[in-house]
Amino acid sequence: MTVPSKIGLGLIGAGRHGTRYVRHLIQDIPHARLRAICRQHPEQGLDVPGSEAVRMYGRPEELIADPLVDAIILVVPPVLHKDLCLAAVSARKPVLIEKPLATSYRDACVMVDAAVRAGVPLMTAHTLRFDETIQSLLASRSRIGKTQNLVLTSRIETKGHSVDHAEGYGRRGALLEFGVHLLDLVRVLTREEIHTVQCVLNQIPPAHPETSAMVQLRTTGGIHCSIEVARVAAGRVGRAEWIGSDGRLIADWTNRHIRYTDSASRSEEWPVPQSLTVLTTLREFLRALQQQTSMPITGEDGCRAVEIAEACYRSAEADGVTVTLPLKV
Repeated sequence: MTVPSKIGLGLIGAGRHGTRYVRHLIQDIPHARLRAICRQHPEQGLDVPGSEAVRMYGRPEELIADPLVDAIILVVPPVLHKDLCLAAVSARKPVLIEKPLATSYRDACVMVDAAVRAGVPLMTAHTLRFDETIQSLLASRSRIGKTQNLVLTSRIETKGHSVDHAEGYGRRGALLEFGVHLLDLVRVLTREEIHTVQCVLNQIPPAHPETSAMVQLRTTGGIHCSIEVARVAAGRVGRAEWIGSDGRLIADWTNRHIRYTDSASRSEEWPVPQSLTVLTTLREFLRALQQQTSMPITGEDGCRAVEIAEACYRSAEADGVTVTLPLKV
C-alpha cells in the first residue's frame, strides 16, 4: 500500500461522538486531512470551525468511492459496521471502527476475514486502552507480581437515547455498548485469552436490552476475573482492582488516580492526567498507516472482545451456564 504524505480521511457518522473525531482531525492532527464526512442530513453541514471545506455526503458509498479519501473512520451504530467495513475493504481503504467491532461474533469474523484476505489494515477503537490511568496501570504491573485476580467495574449514567438506539446495537444493551471495553481490558491486563465465561443479565436481549451484567471469566492461565457493568441514575464508576502475589493495584479512571499496596500493607497513591483517548486513537491509527506497521488494536482484538460478549449472552440465555471459548461461528 502506497501511503500519501498527508493521509486523506473520510468519516462516516457525525453524531455526538463522531463530532469528537471531527474536531480532533481538523484541529489537532496536522499530518492528516479530513476530506469528507457522511451524515444523514448533509445539507445541515457541521458546526465545527474549519469544517467548511470538508465535502459532505449523504450516502456512505459516495464517500468510500471519493478518490481523495485514503482511509475510512466509522462512528455509526454498530449494526451498520459489517456492510460499511466490507465496502471499505473492497475499495482497499484502511478502516478505523468504533467499538464494538460488530453486534455479533459472526459479523466480526466476516469483517476480520475480509480485511485479512484483502491485506487491508483494520483497527478497532477500544479507546479505553489509551486512557492515561490504564497506561499507568500497565506500567506498574510488575509491582504486584503474578496476577491472581482481576475485578473491573463500569457504571455509566443512563442517557436519553433515540427511539432506535437499541436497534443500533442489535437489541443488545450495556454489556455490548460500553462493557465491551472491560472485556477487551481483561486480555490487555492479563495477556491471556479467555477460556470460560459465566454471565447473568438483568434482562435478556433481544426482547429487552440489558442495563446491568455480572460476568465471571477465567483465562487460559487460570486467572479469575469479575466484571460488573451497569447503567445507573447517577454516580459514574470506572475502576480496576488488580491483585497479585506481591501486592494490589486499584485504578480509578473516572477520578484519575491509582493506589498501590504491597504485601506488607504499605500504600502509595498518585494522580493521573486527563486523557484525550479519541485523539490518541486517531494518532495511533495514522502512525500505523504511515509507518506501515500492524495496527495497535487490531480487527482481531475487536473480534475477540465481541466473542467474549457473545459468550456472555449465550451464558445468560441459559441461566448462567458456563460457556467455553473459542466459540463456534
